[in-house]
Amino acid sequence: MSEVDAVSEAAVEEQGAREEGATASGGDRKADPDALIDVRGLAKSFWLGLLKTKRVDAVRGVSFEVRRGEIFGFLGPNGAGKTTTIKMLTGLIAPTSGEAYLFGARVPSPEARRRIGFLPENPYVYPYLTPREFVTLCGRLSGMSGAKLDRRAMEVLEQVKVAYAADRQVRRLSKGMLQRTGLAAALVADPEMLILDEPMSGLDPVGRKEVRDLIFAERDQGRTIFFSTHILSDVEAMCDRVTILREGKVVVSGSLRQLLRGEVLRTDITLAHASDALKSALEEAGARVTRRADVTVVEVEGDARVRDTLEMALRSDAQVIEVTPRRETLEDLFLRDAL
Repeated sequence: MSEVDAVSEAAVEEQGAREEGATASGGDRKADPDALIDVRGLAKSFWLGLLKTKRVDAVRGVSFEVRRGEIFGFLGPNGAGKTTTIKMLTGLIAPTSGEAYLFGARVPSPEARRRIGFLPENPYVYPYLTPREFVTLCGRLSGMSGAKLDRRAMEVLEQVKVAYAADRQVRRLSKGMLQRTGLAAALVADPEMLILDEPMSGLDPVGRKEVRDLIFAERDQGRTIFFSTHILSDVEAMCDRVTILREGKVVVSGSLRQLLRGEVLRTDITLAHASDALKSALEEAGARVTRRADVTVVEVEGDARVRDTLEMALRSDAQVIEVTPRRETLEDLFLRDAL
C-alpha cells in the first residue's frame, strides 16, 4: 500500500467514526466543534435535455472536513465537481444525496450561512452600482446598518485595494478589480469562515500576492479559509490540508506534509564551461544532460550520485553554478492522482 493510499484509507476510517456520532434524527450533529465543515457522502446528479433523459453525476459520494483555523485547498481539473460541491455547501443547490454540515448545523442553515463569507467563481455585481454601494448592499443583507456599515465597507475595500475606485461604476472595472470587489463583499460582515471559489481568477501576479497575503492575514486573525483554485503553487505555499477531486470523487485527501513525498526525487546540477567530453561521460554514467542558454543542466536521480557527478565536473574544470534537489511538488501529486 502506498503512503497516499494509507493516508486516504485512514481518512475513510476517521470519516466512518464521525458518522457513528451523528444524531439519529439527521439534524444537527454531535461532533468535534473544530470541524467547521463536515461533508459526508455528498452527491449531485443533473438531468439534461428537454425530456430530462440524460443523467450527469457531477458529484459522487464526496466526504471531507475542514477544521477551525486552517487554510484548506479544494482542487481538481475542470469538471471535477468543485463548484457544484461549493454550491451545495452554501445552500445554493440541494444535494441528491448525502449530508453537509456547517458549524455543526445541517446545510441549508440560515444561522450557519450568516457566519460565512462567500466569493463565487464568477461574482455577479450589478453593473451600475459602485464597489461601495455593492459592498454596503451585501452588508445590509447580512444584517448590518448605519455608520458602522459605512465604515466597514470602506475598510474592506481598502483591504482589497479597491478603495481608490470605490465610487466608480462596476461596469467600468477590470476583471481583477471586480474579483477584489467580490472579495470585499465576502469580508464585510466579519465572517468566521471564508469560502472562496477561484479567488485568484483574473488577478495579475501582484494581485495574486496581495490576495495570498490577505488570506494569511485573515487566518492569523482566527478565520478558517476554504478555497478552490487551479493555481497549484498558491495551494502548496498556503494550505495546511487539501482534497483533490476527479470526476466527482475524492481521490486524495490529507495534509500536504503527509501527502507529498519528502525524499529527493532528483537533483539538478547547473554547470558552466562544461566540455563535450564531460557531457558524454555524464550521459554514459546515467545522467540526463540538457543545454540551456550558456549553461548545462545535469539531472541525476535522487541524491546518492551527486557527489560523483560534482567530482567529475570539477576534474574537467567545469564551473558548478547551482545544485538543486527536487522533491515532489503538489503539481506532481495532482497529475499523479487527479488525471
